[in-house]
Order: sequence, then structure tokens, then C-alpha cells
Amino acid sequence: MGGSSVDDGWELTSPSNGVRTVVLVGRTGNGKSATGNSITGRKSFISKASSNGVTSTCELQTTILGDGQIVNVIDTPGLFDFSEGYEFSGKEIVKCIHLAKDGIHAVLLVFSVRARFTHEEAAAIRSLQTLFGSNIIKYMIVVFTGGDDLEDEDRTLEDYISSNCPEPLKEILALCENRCVLFDNKTKDKSKRVEQVQQLFSLVDTVIAQNGGLPFSNELFADLKEGAVKLQQMEDDLSKGCSKKEILDLKNDLQCSYDEQLKRITEMIEMKLKEAITRLEQQLADEQAARLQAEKEAAKAREKSEDEIRQLKEHLTKAQEELCKRPENRCTIL
Repeated sequence: MGGSSVDDGWELTSPSNGVRTVVLVGRTGNGKSATGNSITGRKSFISKASSNGVTSTCELQTTILGDGQIVNVIDTPGLFDFSEGYEFSGKEIVKCIHLAKDGIHAVLLVFSVRARFTHEEAAAIRSLQTLFGSNIIKYMIVVFTGGDDLEDEDRTLEDYISSNCPEPLKEILALCENRCVLFDNKTKDKSKRVEQVQQLFSLVDTVIAQNGGLPFSNELFADLKEGAVKLQQMEDDLSKGCSKKEILDLKNDLQCSYDEQLKRITEMIEMKLKEAITRLEQQLADEQAARLQAEKEAAKAREKSEDEIRQLKEHLTKAQEELCKRPENRCTIL
């Protein structure tokens, strides 16, 4: 994992080093780990259909695709399932950044065609934007799981999007310029598994090209990387000519300094998350209040309309009765 330890894995590397890093993000139970296993071609991540999910911490696995491309796949817990609290989410986001130290080439938003799209998932996308800035959208690709269900129903992904895809999810697809792919993580057909991975990384190639060949990175990545590299260099420089005890004490001091930096960044992320979620909750509450008010006004308008119709019918009935009472008129039932 790496966590908070200082290691030489943070040395500067070129964006052209040939290794791509993709991060799986989505609600618990949408099939992130199973998708990761489909990409790596092996059971790299624990995957189990469970309402409690299985992945409890960020984890990185490396694979080599058929064309020789090296890919780092980072599986995440439900980063934006806040049942564990902001502190847990903040720490996991820092771990994710630590694992993706050289940047992220694609953020894979995993949704399931089996599950109902929720407000929480829409909020998660907004939280990503709040934490990492609007440029993160340029790196997003939507992965739909449950391809076997659509196949059983003889339907395509296009059929699902046109008929069953909720508006908020369509808006996310529009933000991603309709970069999406369908995964069947249950298929035993090797050629199908290879084909869907190829389709995904064709989209990853598109994302990389559209972003000038550079992975996504921002000040959070830069702060962590700069601090780790600086501490490693200090350790190398200061340990020369020191005794073993002095080197050990120095390493402990440097580790404490790095841990303090991680704590500061984690607290900043937690604060941003809390602010973002509070703002989104208020927005949802306002939208719900507006919807309830609109429903109330619609009910009043309907009641008024029904009352006017009732009064009109009463007037017509009364007029008909008056007309029938006149001897010179014949009573005709309308």
C-alpha cells in the first residue's frame, strides 16, 4: 500500500515512461473490484456480491495488457460512501493519491445497469470536482457493469442509455463526452473479455491524447510528491558519515515530518469533503423543498379547477331545472 511511509518509489518519472494508471471509483456494490479483475485478467481484487462491499482500503495491482502496455489499476473502497465518516474518506483519498503518485491517466466511474442511480452518486461526481478541480472531468470514463443482464434481455448499451438511463446520469455522460463502455464481468468468453478491455483502453488512449499525453495531477499530488522526494533526499544527504543510531534517529524524525505533512493534507481533504457534502445536502434539501412546494401549488390548482368545474356543473343543472319549469319549454335532458 505504501500508506504514510517514505520510500524511493516517489522518485520523479517521465509521463512518457509507458505506465498508465487508472482509478476505479463508484458506489459500493457497483462492481469496481470485478471490473479491476477483468482489466488485469486475474483475481487481483477480492470481489463478492455484498451490500457491505469487500474493498476496505485503496489497493494497486499492476498488469501487462496483450499489446505489452503496463497498467496500474487502483481499486478504491466506496470513497464517497460517507457511512465511515469524512476522516476515513479523507485518508483513503490520500492513499489513492499516494498510489497514483505520477498522476492518473483515467478515472473510471463504475455504474451498474442493475442498480438504481442515486443522488449520492451524483454528489460523488460533484465531490470529485470540488476536491480535484473541473479538469478531472477530462479524464473520466463511464464503465457500466451488468453487461450479462442486458445480453439476456437482448439489449445494447445504447438501448439502456436511451430508455433506462436517468437524466442525472445522462448529464454525467455528457460531461464525459459520452466516453462509456459496457463490461460483462461474469463472462467466461476469453475473446469477449479481451475485446471489452481493448474498448476501454481505446477510450483511455483518447483521454490521454486529448490531454496532451499528460496524466491528471494537481497541487495535492504535487505536495505529496515534493514532500516525499525532499525527505528522501534529506535522508540520503544527512545520513552520510552518521552512526547507525544517528541514521535511525534521523529516519524517525523525517518520518514524523512526513506523517505530519500527510496529516495536514488529509485534514484539508476532510474539510473540503465536509464543505462539499454540506453544500450538496443543502442543495438537495432546497430542491426537495422546491419540489414539495411545486406539488403543493399543483394540488391547490387542481383542487381549485375541480371546484370550478363542480360549480359550473351545479349552475348548468340549476339552469336546466329552471328551464324545465317553464310551461312553454319542453324539458330536454342534456
